[in-house]
Amino acid sequence: MKKILLVGASGTLGSAVAQHLRQQHQVITASRSDPLHSVDLGSDDSVIALLQTVGAIDAIVATTGSVHFGPLPEMSTAQFAQGLHDKLLGQVRLALLGQHHLRDGGSITLTTGILTEQPIAQGANATSVNAAIEGFVRAAALELPRGLRINAVSPSVLSEALDAYGDFFPGFEPVSAARAALAYQRSIDGIANGQVFKVW
Repeated sequence: MKKILLVGASGTLGSAVAQHLRQQHQVITASRSDPLHSVDLGSDDSVIALLQTVGAIDAIVATTGSVHFGPLPEMSTAQFAQGLHDKLLGQVRLALLGQHHLRDGGSITLTTGILTEQPIAQGANATSVNAAIEGFVRAAALELPRGLRINAVSPSVLSEALDAYGDFFPGFEPVSAARAALAYQRSIDGIANGQVFKVW
């Protein structure tokens, strides 16, 4: 049984990942709204405090991060920066700080999405952020010490989120959060490193 820190567990994807991983592992959940383990991925101090609280762990999972959806001709640099600071730097911050709290052979799993390779209207920020995270994963995998591994999971639009996001994804085949959760288990319990698990 592995001790896993899951950040973003309050969301649709995160809650499904937590439910699936708990079948075999100890899962410590954290999010902005978590009453026991509250964390702000925009703050080094907040992330460090969380990591010190949970102690040594075997895996870190991030299923969190927001991006800006909007027409490119109207997009401001401040709106574009939303995804950079929240989803990109938030997950990278967790990985950079979290690596030092992982036991030998531990793993980090970040979250991107289908828009990395299949852009949509109003999704330039999401495509850019996801591509940057996947680039970080590929490069970081070559440098991590102590047998540590890092991967990303790239799901399509979730069937549970179609009411909110369906109009942005015309003709896309949705996937269930439960199906996406399987890819996180592959990353944690398998041997892959520097990989992007596509759940499309």
